[in-house]
Amino acid sequence: MGQGESGQVKQPSFGSTLWAGMAGSCPSCHRGKLFDGYLALAPRCNVCGLDYGFAEAGDGPAVFVILVTGFIVVGLALIVEILYAPPYWLHALLWGPLAILLPLVLLRSFKGVLIALQFRHKAEEGKLASK
Repeated sequence: MGQGESGQVKQPSFGSTLWAGMAGSCPSCHRGKLFDGYLALAPRCNVCGLDYGFAEAGDGPAVFVILVTGFIVVGLALIVEILYAPPYWLHALLWGPLAILLPLVLLRSFKGVLIALQFRHKAEEGKLASK
């Protein structure tokens, strides 16, 4: 981003890195586009030219989305069951669409955040140290 008094490039704050990932912005300049489609990464940033070849989110976003969605849907279903005890068809009508739509809404943001965090922490593939 900018330069500090010592001439070193200042690293953006953790919050702005998270926000850039959620918004689907470039993890370096926070202005360019990270995605070329819904989940497909662009080859590089259209503003600063950062090559997104380093980005490998793998299955991480899907796992986090499954956990968060399950927590929300099951938690809400239990609360509604305890407070109102509706019939099972109403549970299916309420929680079925939510269980389908919530992951679709969250997946892009979670993928963007994981890629932004990879960039911020300069994450790379693990290697075994040779003796």
